[in-house]
Amino acid sequence: MQNTTPTVFIVDDDPAVLDSLAMLITAQGMRTVSYPNAMEFLDAYQGNQICCLVLDIRMPQITGLALQEQLIERDINIPIVFITGHGDIEQCRRAFQTGAIDFLTKPIDQNRLISSLRRGIRISIQQHQQEEETQEVMSQLARISGREREVLELVADGLSSKEIARELDLSPRTIEVHRANLFSKLGVDSLADLVRFYLKALEATGKKRSEDVFFNEPPSNQ
Repeated sequence: MQNTTPTVFIVDDDPAVLDSLAMLITAQGMRTVSYPNAMEFLDAYQGNQICCLVLDIRMPQITGLALQEQLIERDINIPIVFITGHGDIEQCRRAFQTGAIDFLTKPIDQNRLISSLRRGIRISIQQHQQEEETQEVMSQLARISGREREVLELVADGLSSKEIARELDLSPRTIEVHRANLFSKLGVDSLADLVRFYLKALEATGKKRSEDVFFNEPPSNQ
């Protein structure tokens, strides 16, 4: 089950930095969890959380940039605010290219840090909302048959029942039955809602129509 309590994770090998950042962030009403190295964070992290990560870029064994790369490889989306006492342009460029939301040098500008963390939490909330919407769309899509998916695509293309019947070599009455089933199974009340669902499904699958989004199961002959 998703942990809905926003959390700021802090990873830094300097205990004094961990303590000071935790105190600062907690004073702003945010929950914090601190780790002295990247491996402990990876071992403890539980997926599907609303969170933001404050990450030191220079640490022994696993650097901040290396941790960022591991998170990407594991398909873990966490907004990251990098902090460093010895940053350079190349590190900054790499951090932003791979999705960091800020790159701060020590001593940390406290106002900018808090502002970035709040932005990171908002981004995390949006990511989770999108993931929930995608899961719901995929769940709805699984309810309809292969033939109904064909009909859905053609309806979204603007074809009438008679045109769809000719396209699929079926009777108009059969097409009307499939359309009724789509309305019932997808819980929509209008043609516009049906088309909106189709567009959401395209977005959720991350594919184009030419890649046969809706044909991952063979259609029936009816």
